Amino acid sequence: MTQEISLPTLASLEYFAYIDDNGEVIADFQGKIGVYAIFDQDKNLQFVGYSRDIYLSLKQHLVRQPQSCYWVKVETIERPNRTILENIENAWITENGNNPITNTEDKQKWINPIDIKELMTAEEQNNYQNIAIDEFAKSKVLKNVARRVEEEILAVIAARGVKTQIRFNPKLKETGLLDLK
Repeated sequence: MTQEISLPTLASLEYFAYIDDNGEVIADFQGKIGVYAIFDQDKNLQFVGYSRDIYLSLKQHLVRQPQSCYWVKVETIERPNRTILENIENAWITENGNNPITNTEDKQKWINPIDIKELMTAEEQNNYQNIAIDEFAKSKVLKNVARRVEEEILAVIAARGVKTQIRFNPKLKETGLLDLK
């Protein structure tokens, strides 16, 4: 929790439960700037990132990768400083050694909105490609697929006992993307 040159090691930080005893995404870092590391149920590192609001980022990651978000380690700083944040992020990745978090494709799943076109059933793909003849019809198909995927995601996190309110951006659904509002 410093802005000095000495970088905290990931191993030296304590684990926080991603979901607290009340079923809420850990709110200790709401509005806080810093670097965070996300771990799966077995405390294997899954992702390292930095944010101007760690809490909002943690909510996004929970929606995008719910099966991988069980523990988190955090280092906060007082003022935004990209160089410090990137140095901590890179040091943690290096400290962890060879890991899927350095794979660009895996990282995209953590940081980009969910592309629901990749999650379409065969029937939905057929409706989108062959039956929807204009842009309005295509956006309607995308919106319906987005609603289905959203329900699946919400069911997965509800099964984990999550009670944090999750709201998806409705305008993105018709473009084929799911992201929090």
